Amino acid sequence: MKKLSLALLILATTFKVSAQNDLKYNVVTTAVPILLVSPDSRAGAMGDVGAASTPDANSSAWNPAKLAFLENKKASMALSYTPWMSKLVPDIDLAYVNYTKALSDRQGISASLRYFSLGEINFTDEQGNSMGTFNPYEFYFDVAYALKLSDHWSAGTALRWIFSDIAQGQVVQGLQTKPGQSGAADLGFYYQGDYNNIKGGRRQAFSAGIAMTNLGAKIAYSESGNADFLPTNLRLGGGYHLEIDDYNKLSVYLDINRLLVPTPPLLGTNGEIIAGVDDNDLTPLMGVFQSFNPASKPGGFEEMLQENIYNFGMEYKYNDFLFARTGYLHEHKLKGNRQYVTLGFGLAYQVFTIDMAYLIPASPTTRSPLENTLRFSMAFNIDGFLAQ
Repeated sequence: MKKLSLALLILATTFKVSAQNDLKYNVVTTAVPILLVSPDSRAGAMGDVGAASTPDANSSAWNPAKLAFLENKKASMALSYTPWMSKLVPDIDLAYVNYTKALSDRQGISASLRYFSLGEINFTDEQGNSMGTFNPYEFYFDVAYALKLSDHWSAGTALRWIFSDIAQGQVVQGLQTKPGQSGAADLGFYYQGDYNNIKGGRRQAFSAGIAMTNLGAKIAYSESGNADFLPTNLRLGGGYHLEIDDYNKLSVYLDINRLLVPTPPLLGTNGEIIAGVDDNDLTPLMGVFQSFNPASKPGGFEEMLQENIYNFGMEYKYNDFLFARTGYLHEHKLKGNRQYVTLGFGLAYQVFTIDMAYLIPASPTTRSPLENTLRFSMAFNIDGFLAQ
């Protein structure tokens, strides 16, 4: 059984902290950050790329527009399991289930559920007194739809309901807590080019994608407390695909993503704003525009560029059967300093696909709750099974 202060639990789960009184460290923070964690092992093995990767059963988690390019009439069920902080505790995990179907050769749909369990926790107050044992959790349900705009372009959208019960109705710092609830939407566009012949009998193609995810109302955990921004995110990506021969294919991806929420201001010793802008009264839409405003950031234009996160991924495919993957994620050292290498592989046999991912931390100062942990995903081709 884990012991944890209830106030610290809310702080750790929402990642809502005050800006440091030092321009050298100013992390952009949001509530329900688990929405930004890769739910599937294929993307997780490629450095969390997903805006322009080839469509699969988990496409809606990254860019709903990719659903329009699914194989015609194909329906799939995908399951993923991610242990969380497995080296420290055994019962925190993220589960993900997704149903995807191509309605025709021009449109596709999906429905998915993410469930994040924090396990069994013995809550304590700030003095260390026990408040009882609880099972905090969060879950998110969404539906998505995509339509081809042409032979190469598609657009897609998703609607999401968010439910976060991390405080379990306890009184924290004099406030009666409640489950946080909110709604959000995604919007994405995807480009998939044709393969063209190049030297040596090889062929190449390009893909691209852009997606804005989790744009929605702020979420609050009490009636009178402050509401926090959702992790609204912009992801821009490109992909290069090389068909070496009939059996061997290689894809390389690069994503750039950033949170579309305001940067915390720099505070003085008495809590006054020294640099930056107060974000408490901003609406989510205003927060999106504020995230691109250098004047609103304590470090100006330089700090705005520091908030970009870079994802690199590679996938080798042999005979549509065996997959080998690797990737890298880089976050600026003053904005969280997440840096890690990812590895993984996949097997596709008849109607089943199994993927695995493994994360290796590359930063000597920042640890990841997923480091040195195996993650698993499985996809099941429903139509292929019924046709047998």
